[in-house]
Amino acid sequence: MNTQTASNPSGRPVWNKGKLVGQKSPLRLSEIWAIRVRLEIYERVRDLALFNLAIDSKLRGCDLVQLRLRDVANGGRVSARAIVMQQKTKQPVQFELTKGTRQSLTDWIARAELKAGDFLFPSRIHDSPHLSTRQYARIAHRWFAAIGLDPAAYGTHTMRRTKPTLIYRRTKNLRAVQLLLGHTRLESTVRYLGIEIDDALEMAEQTDA
Repeated sequence: MNTQTASNPSGRPVWNKGKLVGQKSPLRLSEIWAIRVRLEIYERVRDLALFNLAIDSKLRGCDLVQLRLRDVANGGRVSARAIVMQQKTKQPVQFELTKGTRQSLTDWIARAELKAGDFLFPSRIHDSPHLSTRQYARIAHRWFAAIGLDPAAYGTHTMRRTKPTLIYRRTKNLRAVQLLLGHTRLESTVRYLGIEIDDALEMAEQTDA
């Protein structure tokens, strides 16, 4: 990852001078559990549900914060699988909710007394009906900082990248990861995984064979 050092022609310092730029790092499995344990110990019910859902859903922040209860639950019970229409691509993406995620969501729904049409993560700011992407980013940065990670190297896209990266490392199946992320182009998946395009296309062809 590069550090931006260029100066602005106007003489003013550039916005990202001295800051890390580029793709945000995914979490390792040990880091996922470190964050989960801290949230459980401090009984951060909302944060635990948000963290687990972000990992499982692999949704962009703009899609995650606008989820409603009915998107992940049916008849009062959290579903094992959900389908969400992505704002950016206008394409549906399907994801599975693991047992731990379902339980954390169930606990949060009960705590917040949510109803089917309610936003899953209401904002605590009066003028906003749901958590904003900026609020989500601040919450995520607190998670990273709490376990000693540099918040500058991690962000909300860290949450989106984490599970696909773990799956890719285990299976080397690019097509599967592409579907999980809802990407229309394989090159987008390759950029997320941070691998060479030629190697990626070769592996994809082997998978299709």
